[in-house]
Amino acid sequence: MAKILWVDDEIEMLKPHIIFLKAKGYDVETINNGNDAIDLLQEGDYDLVFLDENMPGLSGIEVLGEIKKINSVLPVIMITKSEEESIMEDAIGSNIADYLIKPVNPNQILLAIKKNIDANQIISDKNTMDYQMEFRQIGMELSNRLDCDEWIDIYKKLVDYEIKLEKSKDDNILEVFQMQKDEANSVFSDFVAKNYIDWLNGSDDRPVQSQIVFREKILPKLNSNIPTFLFVIDNLRYDQWKSISPIISEFFRIDDDSIYYSILPTTTQYARNSFFAGLMPLEIQKKYPQYWVSENDEGTKNNFEYELLQTQLKRLGKNISVSYNKILNLSQGKKLVDNMHTLLDNQLNVIVYNFVDMLSHARTEMEVIRELASDERAYRSLTVSWFRNSPLFDMMKFIAEKKGQIIITTDHGSVRVKKPIKVVGDRETNPNLRYKFGKNLKYKAKEVFEVRKPEDVFLPRLNISTSYIFAKQSDFLVYPNNYNYYSNFYNDTFQHGGISLEEVLIPIVSLSAK
Repeated sequence: MAKILWVDDEIEMLKPHIIFLKAKGYDVETINNGNDAIDLLQEGDYDLVFLDENMPGLSGIEVLGEIKKINSVLPVIMITKSEEESIMEDAIGSNIADYLIKPVNPNQILLAIKKNIDANQIISDKNTMDYQMEFRQIGMELSNRLDCDEWIDIYKKLVDYEIKLEKSKDDNILEVFQMQKDEANSVFSDFVAKNYIDWLNGSDDRPVQSQIVFREKILPKLNSNIPTFLFVIDNLRYDQWKSISPIISEFFRIDDDSIYYSILPTTTQYARNSFFAGLMPLEIQKKYPQYWVSENDEGTKNNFEYELLQTQLKRLGKNISVSYNKILNLSQGKKLVDNMHTLLDNQLNVIVYNFVDMLSHARTEMEVIRELASDERAYRSLTVSWFRNSPLFDMMKFIAEKKGQIIITTDHGSVRVKKPIKVVGDRETNPNLRYKFGKNLKYKAKEVFEVRKPEDVFLPRLNISTSYIFAKQSDFLVYPNNYNYYSNFYNDTFQHGGISLEEVLIPIVSLSAK
């Protein structure tokens, strides 16, 4: 039962309100002056205070200051006869929870209580009820033959409910949701495996993918009168974008909240090079061999993103001024913040930001990060905390000040892996847990998406017998040697390279300054 203290020098006049609230199940104590109210608050615990602004002796504003010293997070609702703006601003500046003007009716009081005490439970119950009603509809949709756009709609719906339901205390509904999400991932993985080769060969129902997204989704938004900043945040999942979007919305209008499909493998080397080049990996290797670094070669695999972007712009006949910056650490980010003014004359400014990908890898290798980001909810929370205090956010606030426009996107997402799949390969087989390529790979074909001819999916071939396999849903690929150790070590980590909703369906968002 919530305990409420009501402070008003005319408290006897409010008896009908008190009776009404007690009938609703609230424990209400009353007092008619500020000094006694402060004594009560020092002695007992209360969930909420109603405070009259205009009282003899200590004023409501003075009492409010003392309350905040006693308990800074206790919600206080100021009630006043005055409509003077200065009094409202003084109260709001003192961090009140709500502001009501007399005369107040019982329903106003009840609504204020529910907003400040019961809101989380009410929202949780409403979200649970909404999802229960939607559960059957989503299940029916998953049993249909969904197209690419319909899968985007399903995924957006699932992300929306996942973020809403994470506040729920009902473990049963969370378990039901996770089962439905796992089912969706299984069906989606089969959908991609069945259609992927046709998409790359130009089928009419193909989605926007990495190799065409720049041409189709970014170039049309460039405006010669407004500088455009393209942020490519490596490994940014759609749910992470939705978690940081409320922070960004303070400064920007979200004009377009879209999703596109990453190519396979869903890793930086393949998907991001393809994004900047406007070509598939095999086409890059053939057309610009100087810019393609094989997985077996030494060195960074994404050193030529700017050069690849220039080749794409040249092929498309676009003569625009472009800058390119890659941020790999905090000091580089702070340095770019200080130099943002030098970019305003460019039509397009590309900023590649690598923190989220580093967070994903750090979570695998470092126990402390693993504990901080123990599941999807915590992973989103950690992303929000980083973003709010990052140079990236400072850059965006600067752009908002200068009335620029922003496009936020990524190259791929990641999935929390749960089920190990045995794969046998030779020494030259790559180490990625979500896809493998090599010769004489041994595996159960039904457990993976196999590509025996790399040319079919426009991927490079290391030798004449090279083939590729991709893990689906939340599986990960492990060698039989030390199987138990690696299964346990990598279980429950975030990985990318394979096929899942989280890896393949990724955000591309357009923002304009408010």
